[in-house]
Formats: sequence, C-alpha cells, structure tokens
Amino acid sequence: LGKAALEEQPPQPNGGSPPAAAAERPPPPGAERDGPGLRRSTESEVYDDGTNTFFWRAHTLTVLFILTCALGYVTLLEETPQDTAYNTKRGIVASILVFLCFGVTQAKDGPFSRPHPAYWRFWLCVSVVYELFLIFILFQTVQDGRQFMKYIDPHLGVPLPERDYGGNCLIYDPGNETDPFHNIWDKLDGFVPAHFFGWYLKTLMIRDWWMCMIISVMFEFLEYSLEHQLPNFSECWWDHWIMDVILCNGLGIYCGMKTLSWLSLKTYKWQGLWNIPTYKGKMKRIVFQFTPYSWVKFEWKPASSLRRWLAVCGIIFVFLLAELNTFYLKFVLWMPPEHYLVLLRLVFFVNVGGVAMREIYDFMDDPTFHKKLGQQAWLVAAITATEFLIVVKYDPYTLTLSLPFYITQCWILGIMLVLTWTAWRFFLRDITLRYKEIRRQKQEHRYEKDKCLSNGDGHSSMLDEQNGNKLRERKL
Repeated sequence: LGKAALEEQPPQPNGGSPPAAAAERPPPPGAERDGPGLRRSTESEVYDDGTNTFFWRAHTLTVLFILTCALGYVTLLEETPQDTAYNTKRGIVASILVFLCFGVTQAKDGPFSRPHPAYWRFWLCVSVVYELFLIFILFQTVQDGRQFMKYIDPHLGVPLPERDYGGNCLIYDPGNETDPFHNIWDKLDGFVPAHFFGWYLKTLMIRDWWMCMIISVMFEFLEYSLEHQLPNFSECWWDHWIMDVILCNGLGIYCGMKTLSWLSLKTYKWQGLWNIPTYKGKMKRIVFQFTPYSWVKFEWKPASSLRRWLAVCGIIFVFLLAELNTFYLKFVLWMPPEHYLVLLRLVFFVNVGGVAMREIYDFMDDPTFHKKLGQQAWLVAAITATEFLIVVKYDPYTLTLSLPFYITQCWILGIMLVLTWTAWRFFLRDITLRYKEIRRQKQEHRYEKDKCLSNGDGHSSMLDEQNGNKLRERKL
C-alpha cells in the first residue's frame, strides 16, 4: 500500500550497490530500445556514479557474529527462569528473530532498493512469519484459536460488541439544541485520517486513477451488501458517499496522483555522499535516500487483451478481499478496532503491498508466460487467502447469512454486465472486426482483378461483357 510503492530498482544480489548507470542495468521485462540503453518506455532514466559504500554491503559475517554473541550470552551468563509460559514465549520470539536475521542477510532482493534492500528483505521475512502464524491459527479449534490470542494480549479472547455507525442519519438534528451537528462530529474519529492516508498510499501503490476509484466505490457497495452480517458496515448514506468516497478516499487519491506526477517528472541523478562537496548537498542526499531510486509508470491497459483484463479484475478482487478481511478478522478473533494488532496488520500491508504490486506489474508486462510470480506477491496472495479461510472456519454462520433479495438482484445484474462486456470486447468484437477485414480484403482483391483484366485499348472487361451481351441479343 504505501511506502513500498516509492522505491524501485532491479534486484541487486545480497544488498549490493546500485548499478552505475541506467544503461548498464540488465533490461527489465518488456524493455525496449530507448536512447543509449535498454529500459522501458515508461521507466525514468537514472544517472548513478556507482559509489559502493559500507552502507550498501551485506554484512553477513557481522550479523552472524552479533547473533552468536547474543545466543552465547543467554546460554552462559543468563539464568533460565522456571516459568514455562514465559520461556515458551521467549523461545518463540528468539526463533523468529534468528529467522529474520537470516532473511535480512541472505534472502533474494526484490524490485525496491531504497532506503536499503535489507529493509525490504526484512518485510519479506515478516510476511513468511505472519503466514505461518495464520496457518497455525487456521489449524486450531475456534475456541482455542480465540483463547490463544490471550498469549499475545491478556485483554483479548473476550467477545466485543461491534459499534453501529448507522442509527440517526440526520446531518442537522433539530431535536438536539445543544449541538444540531452532533452526528457529523461523532463520525469524525481517528478513522477519518486513516482513510485519507490509506488511500493516499494505495494510490502510490496502484498508480492508476480509474482502478483506485473503482476499488473505492466497490467497497462502499460491499458495505451496503454486507451490513446484515457485520453491524459496523451499517453507515449513513452521507458517511458512505460524502465522507468516505468524496472527502477521505477522493482527496487521498487526488494527492496520491499529484505525488505520482511529481515522481514521474523528477530527475534521478545519484552521487555518493562523500563525492558531494557541500554540507547542504550532503543533507539533501541523505533525505533523498528515502525517495525512489527510479520510477516506473504503470500502464495497466486492461482492455488491451483478455489476459490483462482478467489480471486487473483479479487485482481488484484481492484488494477488496483484503479490505474485508480487516473487518471480519477482528470480528471472528474478538479484537477491538483500536487494538494495536489491527494497526500492525495495516502497517504490514503498507510495506509489502507496494512491492507485491510492482512484482505483479512486472509479471503482467512480461510477454512470456513461463516467468515466475514475484516472491512478495505470492506471499501477499497466500496471506489474503489464508485470512479468508480463517474467517470461513471461525464463523461460517455469519458468512452464510443470505443477502437481501434486492441486493442479490443488483449483484447479478452487475456480474451479467461485466460478463457481457467481456464477451463483446474480447470475442464478439474481434469476430466482427475480422469479418469486416475479410470483406474489405475481398473487395480490394476484386478491384485489383478487374484492373488487371482491363484491355490494352483502355476498355475494361466490364465493357467487353456488355458488348457480348449485345451480340447475343442480336442473334436471338
């Protein structure tokens, strides 16, 4: 979703230095000849002096030495407590930390390199840990899974009522003389800026205005459709369309598109910190370390082929499913909306979502079909599917509550329209265009044949045919 959407570069082995120049980089998938080097037509040109400093090295031996010293300290100098639960928790945490240290130093680099490749390798390993945690929860009974959350936070494992955002939907309430606009102020909670920043970061990740607006509007329709399952989906009409779609989501998408425009026009010229003579230049270079190394403009082109159309529809579907998982997971695992685990999950998707979208775009942009899907994109898809399976197992009754009849009719109509458009655009339209092209070629062929059969005195075969008809008439 966000920060991850800002750093881009072809993978460097083991956290190595960025390439010396754009012309020296291996051509990415779908690259074409453009100027002196091979790069995408939508990719910005990069100038780099190729400085390789201590900051860019992998430090595998250093991390191994520090990790060994820490484990040696715990083994030789620290007395092990006689608390089984405490030792179990500490052992699990230590195992996760050792795995993260291995992954940060040894995992394969992804497409992003700023502020450092190790940062994105860290989130890749966190994705693995989170997926393993979800699988563990999936294999527990419903009661055991909910009570297991108490080991993370003792306040969890207790049923919590969902807050109803509906109720009195009057914008101006004349019955409340103290504050007639109290309904609006009640809705202005911490989730308002969260909506704005969330859609700002999603826009940096998706990089397409139409896709962002479709996902934004579709999610509001999903809230309308599923408010009989989750009470906090029940919101006032102006909360749906004015506060969410227009103000929070729309403003976030607008600011995100402006940022994308600036990033696409920015000059990407990099120098080593010690090669910059002035202190002002050095400070500017440090700040720019947290900006993209280069930039690729996404051109999804969903209507260009059936493969891209199905891929874009799949991306939208996974996005909406991940959004719904946020609400259903805290519902089935009894977590309050303001709990820090909910916030940590959102921070997690902010960091891994942008990498996954870049890998998906590279996968779609590659004309070959045998290329592998990126590692982070694979993990995000697996995590989203596993979260949904947990929801299905832990509360199948809620998910199987039938939709109201008018909601079902609307969804059937929408699906039929999408299928009809798909059939027309990628099948019927092609058949019609092919028929018209064949007909045009036949007409051109007939015209060329008549032209070739014309007589030497300038009379065409058509005139000869007319003369022959007249002779036959005379004989009769």
